[in-house]
Amino acid sequence: MKLHIKNMVCPRCLSSVRTLLNELQIAYTSIELGTVVLDRDISKDQQKEFSKKLLSQGFELLNSEESKIINAVKSYIINKVHYTHQHSNYNLSDDLSKALHTNYSKLSKTFSRVEGVTIEQYLLHQRIEKVKELLSYVEKTISEIANDLGYSSTAHLSSQFKKITGMSPSAFKKLNYNARKPLDDV
Repeated sequence: MKLHIKNMVCPRCLSSVRTLLNELQIAYTSIELGTVVLDRDISKDQQKEFSKKLLSQGFELLNSEESKIINAVKSYIINKVHYTHQHSNYNLSDDLSKALHTNYSKLSKTFSRVEGVTIEQYLLHQRIEKVKELLSYVEKTISEIANDLGYSSTAHLSSQFKKITGMSPSAFKKLNYNARKPLDDV
């Protein structure tokens, strides 16, 4: 049985959900951002109790197909941008379709209708949040960040950053401006 969980966006989230499953003695095969695969189906009462505990931790058990699609797309993008080091040489539509075993057109239409932004815009906002994170650490130059995140040039990164935040990466870095958002709010 596969469960889809909203707001599961970081390694600590994985740990929190793992703890809840262990507390409730629900056996699972795997836990990934946004999903848990259980060893077997659980009763409605167990599902209700798990859902209640998830809500108390800021998560939500998703039931509708639409919600599952949105959550899967977001989890895939968050994982790709924030937790892997493969930021270039990939085709978002192909990779997303393969990973989620769903036609990209369906993913895109559902995501845009429900979220009010395209998948590409969501990806861009996530990438800018990652840039903000790296800038706030003050360990890398803007050029190094652009290279690490697969931007074609520093100018391209700067242009996108300014379009989204209203300021240049240099200005953000100089101000030590920490206007980062939680990943599930982007």
